[in-house]
Amino acid sequence: MVRKAKLSSPTAAAAKGEKRSTSINDQIADFEKEIANTKYNKATQHHIGLIKAKIAQLRDKQDIRRKQSAGPGDGYSVRKTGDGTVVLLGFPSAGKSTLLNTLTNKESEVGDYDFTTLEVIPGILEYNHAKIQILDVPGIVEGAASGSGRGKEVLQIIRNADLIIRLIDVFTPEHYDKINKEVRDVNVRLNERKPDVKIVKTIKGGIDIGTTVRLTKLDYATIEDILKSFKIVNAQVVLRTDIDADQLIDVILKNCVYIPSITVVNKIDMVDEAVLKAVKKQIKPDLMVSAQKKIRMKQLKKLIFKRLDLMRLYLKEVGKKADMEEPLIISTKSNMKKVCEKLHRDFVTRFKFARVWGASARFDGQQIRNLKHVLKDNDVIELHLK
Repeated sequence: MVRKAKLSSPTAAAAKGEKRSTSINDQIADFEKEIANTKYNKATQHHIGLIKAKIAQLRDKQDIRRKQSAGPGDGYSVRKTGDGTVVLLGFPSAGKSTLLNTLTNKESEVGDYDFTTLEVIPGILEYNHAKIQILDVPGIVEGAASGSGRGKEVLQIIRNADLIIRLIDVFTPEHYDKINKEVRDVNVRLNERKPDVKIVKTIKGGIDIGTTVRLTKLDYATIEDILKSFKIVNAQVVLRTDIDADQLIDVILKNCVYIPSITVVNKIDMVDEAVLKAVKKQIKPDLMVSAQKKIRMKQLKKLIFKRLDLMRLYLKEVGKKADMEEPLIISTKSNMKKVCEKLHRDFVTRFKFARVWGASARFDGQQIRNLKHVLKDNDVIELHLK
C-alpha cells in the first residue's frame, strides 16, 4: 500500500487552494522552498509530486496573464533562415558577441561591460556547405523567467531554436545552474527526449494506468493524484518511459519544447590550468574555448554541425554527373518528401520517382517511388518529376 504524505506548512494552505501569498512569484518561491527542504524518498514522493504540479499550474497561469497583458510590439521578432538556428544564451559579459563575431565574421558591438547587446544580433556560420544562423541575444539575469531584465522575451526566443549554446564565463561557473533553472522555468528542456506517454481522456471509468516499463520514480497513486490536480479524473494512460513527476506534468500541460544544447566555457586564456580543471569538474562542459583568442573554434563549429543533426545530400540531373560541390543540407533521418519540400513546394505533388545512390539504397541507382524513403548522409539523388 502506498503511503501518501500530507502537505505541510507553509505550502499546505496554498496547495489546498487557500490564499497565502500576494503574488504568483511569492507562491512559487514558497513551494520551491518547501521542495528544497524536503528530502526525496518513497515516503515524500507523493507530497513533492503534488507540489510540483501546483508550481506548474501557477507558472501556466502566469504565462496566460503575461500574454494577455503584452502589447502588439512587445518582445523580439527574429526570422529563421539557413539550415539551422543556434542561440547563444548566457549571462551578461559571457562573451556572446565576441563568439558570434568569431564564428560568423560579423562585426557585432563588443564591450567589456554588461548589457552590450540590447537587441538580437544575427549572423551566419558557414560550415560543411551549411549556412547556420547564429543569434546573439541579450544576456539574461537571475529571475529572467519571471521577467527580470526583459528576460522573459529573451528566453522565449530559444523556444524556436534548433540548438542552444549555453555560454559560461570561466570566472562564473555558478551561472550554469542558474541558466538551467531559467530555461526550465520557460518550459524548455535541454538535451532531453520527449517522454513516450499517452493520455486519452474518457467520459467515465476513472484513471486506468498501463505501463510497458518498470516505474522507479513514480507510483500509481502519485500519477493518479497529479492527474486529478489538473482536473483529469477519467483517462487511459499508457507509459512507455520511466518518468518522474516533472516529466508527467510536462506531458499533461503540453507546453514544453525539447532542444539539443552545447555547454561552452569561454575565456579560458585568462585563467590557469588549476582553475580550468576545477570548472571542468564542476559543470562538465562539452568544450572550453576562448572566443577572443579563437581557441578551439574549429572544434566548436564541428560540434555545432553535429548537434544540429545535419546531413549532406547531392543532387543529380538525368543524364548528367552529380553536383558534388554544393550539397543539399537537411536534417538527418529526413525522407524523400522532406527533400522535395525543401527544393520546391510543388515537388511533392509532381514527384514520380527518384534514383538513389548511397547508404540508403539497396543498390546503386535504386528506383524509389515512396516519399517516406529515409535518406542517409552523402546519398546522391536523381529526381524524376511528372
